[in-house]
Amino acid sequence: MGTMNSESDDDRQDSFRALLRSLRMWDTTLPPFDPASAPADPLPLFQQWLREAAAAGSPEPHTMNLATADAGGRPSVRTLMLHDADERGWHFATHRTSRKGRELAARPEAALSFYWPAVGRQVRIRGTVTAAGPAESRADLAKRSTGALAAALVGHQSETLPSYEELERASDAAGERAAREPAAPADSWTLYVLRAEEAEFFQGDARRRHVRLVYRRTAEGAWVTELLWP
Repeated sequence: MGTMNSESDDDRQDSFRALLRSLRMWDTTLPPFDPASAPADPLPLFQQWLREAAAAGSPEPHTMNLATADAGGRPSVRTLMLHDADERGWHFATHRTSRKGRELAARPEAALSFYWPAVGRQVRIRGTVTAAGPAESRADLAKRSTGALAAALVGHQSETLPSYEELERASDAAGERAAREPAAPADSWTLYVLRAEEAEFFQGDARRRHVRLVYRRTAEGAWVTELLWP
């Protein structure tokens, strides 16, 4: 017979709440940020902040949250990797047959968020998303590791998995093919580029005097900035 857990539901809930209250943020010296010194375009500031987050030891600073919505407006969010950020926009990739791929096909708008706790910074970006063509998508996959290629070759992302054993068999076969054919195509693999319409840079402050700088793109394509109350 199994042992009885003497902790009641109320006790577990109280313990969980106590844990949340005990957690602390930013137990380190945070870098300053003077919004008056920010560049006219958000891209250079984003690249600078990502470099500084990596140098400060933020784990996986190139990971981000991607929020999309389906045709009915119901949102979903997940974490994935940034592939590039240039004058075209912020690049990421997935299978176009996945949930996020289907949602982007139905509603080609998305939001990204980055959080770097080592420096108390976050960046939020919102804009329209365009799918790159097959050649550019294949080139994006070719730049990644053999393991990433194998995962792409497995496919079926977001579909129902009958059993974990089936995933193991498909993954083993895909891994062997990726090692044998480093240029093997994954037809549904698609590179996406988000063209920012708005970008917010948040610098945390231990005194809660956080700096929030927002860039907004005008109808003419220029950028304007403003500060927000934290």
